[in-house]
Amino acid sequence: MSDIPSPGPGNDKKKPKNSGGPQFPFGGPKLPDPKKFGGWRFSLVYIIILVIGMSLFNYVFLNKVNPTVDFSEFKSKIVAGEIKRVELTDSYFTGYTTLQRAPPASTTLGRSSRMPSAEPVYRTVPINDPELVKLMDDKGVSYYAVSREGSTILNIIFSWVLPIAFFFFIWRFLMKRLGTMGGNVLSVGNSRAVIVAEGDIATRFPDVAGVDEAKDELVEVVDFLKSPKKYTDIGGKIPKGVLLVGPPGTGKTLLARAVAGEAEVPFFRMSGADFVEMFVGVGAARVRDLFKQAREKAPCIIFIDELDAIGKSRINNIGGGNDEREQTLNQLLVEMDGFDATSGLIILAATNRPDVLDPALLRPGRFDRQVLVDRPDLKGREAIIRIHSKAVKLGDEVDLEAIARVTSGFSGADLANIVNEAALLAVRGGRKVVEQKDFNEAIEKTVAGLQKKTRVLKPAERKLTAYHEAGHALMAAFTPGSDPVQKISIIPRGYALGYTLQMPIEDRYTITQSDLLGRIDVLLGGRVAEDMVSGEFSTGAGNDLTKATDIARKMITDYGMSERFKNVALTSRGMRMPGDAAQEPMFHREYSEATQQYIDEEIANIVEKRYAGVTKILNRNRAVLDTVAGQLLEKETLDEKEFKALVGEVAAANAGAVQPSPVES
Repeated sequence: MSDIPSPGPGNDKKKPKNSGGPQFPFGGPKLPDPKKFGGWRFSLVYIIILVIGMSLFNYVFLNKVNPTVDFSEFKSKIVAGEIKRVELTDSYFTGYTTLQRAPPASTTLGRSSRMPSAEPVYRTVPINDPELVKLMDDKGVSYYAVSREGSTILNIIFSWVLPIAFFFFIWRFLMKRLGTMGGNVLSVGNSRAVIVAEGDIATRFPDVAGVDEAKDELVEVVDFLKSPKKYTDIGGKIPKGVLLVGPPGTGKTLLARAVAGEAEVPFFRMSGADFVEMFVGVGAARVRDLFKQAREKAPCIIFIDELDAIGKSRINNIGGGNDEREQTLNQLLVEMDGFDATSGLIILAATNRPDVLDPALLRPGRFDRQVLVDRPDLKGREAIIRIHSKAVKLGDEVDLEAIARVTSGFSGADLANIVNEAALLAVRGGRKVVEQKDFNEAIEKTVAGLQKKTRVLKPAERKLTAYHEAGHALMAAFTPGSDPVQKISIIPRGYALGYTLQMPIEDRYTITQSDLLGRIDVLLGGRVAEDMVSGEFSTGAGNDLTKATDIARKMITDYGMSERFKNVALTSRGMRMPGDAAQEPMFHREYSEATQQYIDEEIANIVEKRYAGVTKILNRNRAVLDTVAGQLLEKETLDEKEFKALVGEVAAANAGAVQPSPVES
């Protein structure tokens, strides 16, 4: 029900859980607008309509509508004197009952208006019968042959030209679609890098905030591309490759764009996944093609995003020597060794999984410089918020520094999303400017999830939720060093029926043993309060128990905070199954079953002792617990000021009531 972070070494931060974009994300050539060509846009539908229209024209105007008769019947009509005139063609023999000739075809369209409308016409398929001519001579029938040169041209057009043109357009249409989807086998070995010309990237270093140390590391790269002579004169060499390492959303790709924008050189951007294809050897061919193009345009920058897609370690890939990813990685290693650092070709790469990369990639001479792009600190968060809020109309009461303080552990992408969410909430509320309450709601939405106003709780569930959240809040107030409570709510958000929002006052990078035990106390506060008010447990504390158990386990296995294994790490190491280097590692322990039994028992012992201590504190402050829960049932939400007013002097009097004690064996 509550949102309380799990601790980790050097990561005491509250962190929320969170192509086809455009082809040229950094600028570059723009595709022509089809609407500019006279307002007409090519479509396959027009070709189909044209073919159908020509077929109808051929059927209505060029084909004869008279039915055919048997050849024997045709001769009988001649013998009987019904047929007076016969028109002979290669396709049909046509008999007419009058001697009147039709006007020339060049002056008529379809049936002639001069032709008698009621004239019977007989048509038959020709048969090689020499007696027919003699019969027509005996009966005095007028006969003549008609040349079909004009109709032959039409037959060629309709029989050959139009079908070939139709299938040609179909083929072009499908090949364009397949080429867009990456299925054109004719160009499968070509590089899929997005090439951005020099000067087309508008991003500069002032547009990147919160990663000042990383920017300083990349200034040398930009300076070398602009003025390589001062480095070569002294005998220095710029690093061939720079690897940007950091969590998702911290601005690694943005930094690469800023480097290309500052250097004003051509920029090749490609994702690691773009190298791998269903055909064997395609990845290696694309690597060769990419470096070939880059050498022709040097000085330039090659940026490979998500390098771990092709750069995973080959150590555990037993028996997988013909793997497509391994061939692509081998070719990349060869190409990085094959160019001189003075040529002006710089390789930038980004990954959030440096632990899985092959050691050959990270050795000097390839990616010889690793730049950490970490989550921003307080000053960096404020700078990032100011950059993203430049185009947003802010109210006079908006305090960006306060927003930066309550967003500890947020990445640059998270902060950009909060600014955008606040703007959308202001528009939804009918306001012309973004107010402070819009930012607060955006932060809560990011941390706790979307508010579910339509979910109605039963009175018993609502009461249990109120006591649960009140238990968390009181333990946060009574525990030394705990982050202050900013808001308590029993309005459902996301999967939780309620939440207690704690925001750190300052960034912390180390956590003491007392802090870890205090966090367990805060997590258990909700479960204890439920037990006190209802006398039984519910499933609402499941997430809290999971987090508390994880903290206790890490204290014993990772941090060496136990009596028997003090200062000893009992961590699990990862290994992969033979033959598949792409899969996630399977963890296994490197200690005995007896040690595992001790760990399980010690985890239960820690949680049991902390549970007993929390129960004593809440029993001693039962009146305050009832008051906070009653106000939650009445108002549904309590902010920081209201909560402190309710707790009053009780929190100060009990601040040192129960001090977290070391773990006992």
